[in-house]
Amino acid sequence: MKNILVTGGLGYIGSHTVVELQNEGFEVLIIDNLSNSNIEVLDKITSITKIKPKYFNIDLKNKPAVKNFFATNKVDGVIHFAASKAVGESVEKPLEYYENNIGSLVYLLQEMKANNVDNFIFSSSCTVYGQADELPITENAPIKPAESPYGNTKQIGEEIIKDTTKISEIKAIALRYFNPIGAHESAKIGELPIGVPQNLIPFVVQTAAGIRKELSIFGSDYPTSDGTAVRDYIHVVDLAKAHIIALKRLLNNHHKKQFEVFNLGTGKGNSVLEVIQAFEKVTGQKVNYKLVERREGDITAAYANTTFANDELGWKAQLNIEDALLSAWKWQETL
Repeated sequence: MKNILVTGGLGYIGSHTVVELQNEGFEVLIIDNLSNSNIEVLDKITSITKIKPKYFNIDLKNKPAVKNFFATNKVDGVIHFAASKAVGESVEKPLEYYENNIGSLVYLLQEMKANNVDNFIFSSSCTVYGQADELPITENAPIKPAESPYGNTKQIGEEIIKDTTKISEIKAIALRYFNPIGAHESAKIGELPIGVPQNLIPFVVQTAAGIRKELSIFGSDYPTSDGTAVRDYIHVVDLAKAHIIALKRLLNNHHKKQFEVFNLGTGKGNSVLEVIQAFEKVTGQKVNYKLVERREGDITAAYANTTFANDELGWKAQLNIEDALLSAWKWQETL
């Protein structure tokens, strides 16, 4: 049985990936410093899979702690989620984002190299493409200057990993996510941001639940069908399953290059207003919203060309936006 380290494993995408890993028979070790997650998620994962993952409360910026972890635990592969991830916040706190997202990645790769841990899956983002020239976005789209420090940390992160694969045995896959939404069908785990949500769907469900007074839609003058920004929304369970497929690709040496990149999305774009309308339709809940100025760091539209991931990984998104929105609402109701 392979031991897989999941950093940020109690977070939103991390927790869903831990569930899928355990369902596939992997032994999971979680590192999470609870900066944007909750220890209760550990019990929720256990109640879904009937297996308790090993948990370590370590801050990956603490180099000696990372060193000690690898010295005392057998690890066959790493899936690295742990990072600060809010575009708007990164514009306000760039230094914190660089320290957290880049420093922790470097320490992790150093210890992997020192301990002969060769398989690495990186949680990347479609933000690396910036304002894309062509839609849908393929993996060959040019990497533009990042629109935010968060996006820049993902660009720099990929470069660091690529350089590391050239001088070590480490083989890596960067998965460039579009917009993960939804929750596990059990409604035991889902997206639970600490404080005011930075992403659309938690804000939508919290507004529908009466926790928030109204939702602000940033920008109504984009050159799109209804003036609001367009994104590719992918169900978090589909996303989690892609990590298992990518991991097995490395473990079985089916990779074709030391560093590979895949887009993960549905291949379809939805505007913010379309998302709200779809949510109201599937849940019967009303969402109060207002149109406000654009937000710095945001782009007009981004949706994936998923052909490469479909053909090369043998992965395809199975769930649609209605499935995702309904699961997000059920998760909110259980809260």
